[in-house]
Amino acid sequence: MTRHKPHAMKRRLQKATNSNRRVPAWVIVRTSRRFLRHPKRRQWRGYRLDKG
Repeated sequence: MTRHKPHAMKRRLQKATNSNRRVPAWVIVRTSRRFLRHPKRRQWRGYRLDKG
């Protein structure tokens, strides 16, 4: 990818990065290990993000 990215693209990438985190440990503890996986987790090689 290029070094100089448009600001809108950087914002989209940042949002995707932030939303790709694991379930917090305190949530796992509070729900008695019912929620171990994040349903919207994304693997960086799995598929590309939307352009628009």
